[in-house]
Amino acid sequence: MQVKDVMNQAVVIDHDVDLKQAAQIMSQRNIGCLIVMNKNNILGIISEEDVLKNISSLGKSISKAMSRKIVTISPEESLEDAAAIISRKKVKRLPVVNNGKLVGIVTATDLVANLEDVGEDFLLD
Repeated sequence: MQVKDVMNQAVVIDHDVDLKQAAQIMSQRNIGCLIVMNKNNILGIISEEDVLKNISSLGKSISKAMSRKIVTISPEESLEDAAAIISRKKVKRLPVVNNGKLVGIVTATDLVANLEDVGEDFLLD
């Protein structure tokens, strides 16, 4: 099974939004992260954890709290490859990029939901 078979639509937020707005969007949509973009460029990911770490500064820009080291994956990669990247890079979310364009997101939760298609090495790491 490939990443494109289990990926979800990524929710995008502009880079100049503040943490409070980001938290509200995540809450309203019941999601754990937003992809921070400037036009068509991925700048980072803001997660629930990032918001909580910066709870005393909810009025500040998300660019101050987001994770900038973004690890991406192709929609054609296997779920085993996604699991290996998540494990090795110690991330929970992988934006899915095709020809330089954001097309979705795959998370550790998506992999757990599809364990029958992920090698058992994922569970051992």
